[in-house]
Amino acid sequence: MKDVEDIHRPMLNSLQSTSAKMKKIVLSVNAGSSSVKISAYSALFGQAPIQLAEAQISGLTAPPPTLRYTRHGEKVINDEEIKDQKVSTQADAFDILVKALIDDNGVPEISSKEDIAYICHRIVHGGDFVRPKLISDETYHNLEKLNDLAPLHNSTSLVIVHRCMSDMPKTTFNIACFDSQFHHTIPEHIRTYPINQDIARNNHLRKYGFHGISYAFITRATAEFLGKKVEDVNIIALHLGSGASACAIKGGKSLDNSMGLTPLAGLPGATRSGSVDPSLVFHYASDVGKLSPASTKDLHISRAEEILNKQSGWKALTGTTNFGTITAALDPSSSDTTSHLSPEEVAKMRLAFDIFVERICAFIGSYYVSLQGQVDALVFAGGIGEKSDRLRAAVVEQVSCLGFGPVDKEANETRVKEELDDSHDVIEIAPPNSKKGKRDGREHRVLVCKTDEQFEMARACAEDGEFWR
Repeated sequence: MKDVEDIHRPMLNSLQSTSAKMKKIVLSVNAGSSSVKISAYSALFGQAPIQLAEAQISGLTAPPPTLRYTRHGEKVINDEEIKDQKVSTQADAFDILVKALIDDNGVPEISSKEDIAYICHRIVHGGDFVRPKLISDETYHNLEKLNDLAPLHNSTSLVIVHRCMSDMPKTTFNIACFDSQFHHTIPEHIRTYPINQDIARNNHLRKYGFHGISYAFITRATAEFLGKKVEDVNIIALHLGSGASACAIKGGKSLDNSMGLTPLAGLPGATRSGSVDPSLVFHYASDVGKLSPASTKDLHISRAEEILNKQSGWKALTGTTNFGTITAALDPSSSDTTSHLSPEEVAKMRLAFDIFVERICAFIGSYYVSLQGQVDALVFAGGIGEKSDRLRAAVVEQVSCLGFGPVDKEANETRVKEELDDSHDVIEIAPPNSKKGKRDGREHRVLVCKTDEQFEMARACAEDGEFWR
């Protein structure tokens, strides 16, 4: 692969004056361990991108793989099994998804790979990168080095980055968008671990924070909903999904994030332990320092990382990674799928639910103090944050002493389901508490935000003059 600057520089200089006025196609790519998702947008420089289509292949680690395809908001293919094409890697999935876009007559804007101007890649761990980065050979190799800090997260994305750099047209720019970049504003006294600082600096050991692409979207959407400038907004945001985190945002910038050196720290998740006593793992198993059988020549994963990242969380507590199953078990009348559970199994579900609520509330309390009580809103987002009215109600009830709530039952249980869609990014589920919930003009509202990391990556690309030449 040639250096991207050498390839593009003459072209950038000659096209710069007219390119900003042209609509361009931007792909946002999100590669997970078992799925790949791409969203295609039409965009003008400085304007919000418009989604054309979205496609996802799931089941890479649990065959058969399935394809989901949406065009202009309408489902075209819904979890259809892929039978006639090889799908064994993220790169295979990406190739199939791009072909689906090109072959779709309903998206005439994309008739060949040459029509794709930018590909934005979600990279979980960006190290010291503080903004999106045009991917050159040098950038790519720097990202490879970060695999040691995030072996379970970055490697899948880099598989697709490598494929794009090798196989996509030379006129297509690849851009890395980092989940950690939003958190570069975390103050030194918060991001620093109390260990030998020479060793920490040499090995890049500090808090980085993650889910930053989501938090950037949440901050912007919340500011718009509140009628405030981004730089005037203070919120406590919760990105709650199979991976979960909390974030204190002051003046539109990250003040603290529950995740740390890696996404493992902080809240528990579907298969992650969240924060535990660091010595626990050495009492858990005798081989924690050895490489996991899942390791490869290029990907080194210790047994400790495997245990805490893949064999913990509510999967370890309940046997399921589906939080919807857990909440349904607490209300058997709402679901036939949990009516067969024994009292002991229901108790396990209750324990997992209570642990999650307690850990979330602990971060809310901590961040409330960090923000000195000056909080515009508590914001729920992510798959669980958006879908679990029971979780939202439990959390708000527990932090009501801080001036949040009470929750409006109709808004929490009905309006969120019916109205939280592409036309409503934010729904309010608890109005300002006039007695306890207003300090220095900040009203302690409770909101639910439909976060959109794909859009946020495309938006960042469309607004950055360095890329849009």
